[in-house]
Amino acid sequence: MRHIAIYVRVSTKAQDTASQEADLKKWVQAHVGDEPVQWYRDKFTGKVMDRPGWSKLEAAMQAGRVSKLICWRLDRLGRTAKGLTALFDDLPKWKVRLVSIKDGLDLGTAAGRLMANVLASVAQFETEVRAERVLAGQARAKADGKTWGGSEKGRLLSVTQDQVEMILRLHGEGKSKSAIARATSVSRPTVYRIIDQRA
Repeated sequence: MRHIAIYVRVSTKAQDTASQEADLKKWVQAHVGDEPVQWYRDKFTGKVMDRPGWSKLEAAMQAGRVSKLICWRLDRLGRTAKGLTALFDDLPKWKVRLVSIKDGLDLGTAAGRLMANVLASVAQFETEVRAERVLAGQARAKADGKTWGGSEKGRLLSVTQDQVEMILRLHGEGKSKSAIARATSVSRPTVYRIIDQRA
């Protein structure tokens, strides 16, 4: 039996999904009858589409088990134009209707598809601008003579358990360290350190 998929994502474990879930539960109460609902959740960066909760949801959609995909905002699905536009192409093939409750999107119309692609580009733009701000801040701090201290050996900073698991899985699949670093949004030294620690 097909079900309605509700997808919730935040970027880090420190962030809370409460505001998303409150709005999504209201949508379910207002629009869902007897059709079953299944929730999929991630605490993972939106810069990559390979995320644990999303991978389960994508497999369910490909298998024809999902009728609708509901999200709070489009950028919860991902923050790269490439990943989102590929998804927009796949959803009609899988016969899945996308509803983004804050964006008011319906991919069943030409206007909806145009708006979805514009929002995908905006999501990527916001990510790139944020990265540029971080780099500019680091350059400014370095010019002011500020330095960052080291940490105790073996300690992993700002790396989630999901990222560690993905690094080890991709390493097991024979991916290069550079490709793993790009896919998981961590530095190559961190990738090497995680692999070495688990060896």
